[in-house]
Amino acid sequence: MTRLAVHTRTTPAGPVVELTGELDYDSSSQVRDLLPALALQDGQQLVVDLTGVTFCDSSGITALLAARNHALAARADIALAAVPDRISRVFQMVGLDQVFRTHPSAQAAEAAWTPPAARP
Repeated sequence: MTRLAVHTRTTPAGPVVELTGELDYDSSSQVRDLLPALALQDGQQLVVDLTGVTFCDSSGITALLAARNHALAARADIALAAVPDRISRVFQMVGLDQVFRTHPSAQAAEAAWTPPAARP
């Protein structure tokens, strides 16, 4: 069984989910199971920080898509932060670079978020 550490924190922009380890068949349910408990409001942004992810298979990708669906259902945005190069290449091959906005860090994702009141 693979190990995945999941840590969440709340920012003014919305929740940040930090993942460390392997995001695969054995561990992806941790991410999917966490989603309903996230306090995500209309206009906020869910950030999934992949800094510590060492491996991501199709089950991991499915968990990230579930996170996206959760954000969209809450009328919120989603962004991925610190996507490792090897995972970024896979995302590009399957077109997920067109689905997820990415930022070099969770802090950069938060800085790029625009509060709903400030949007045109």
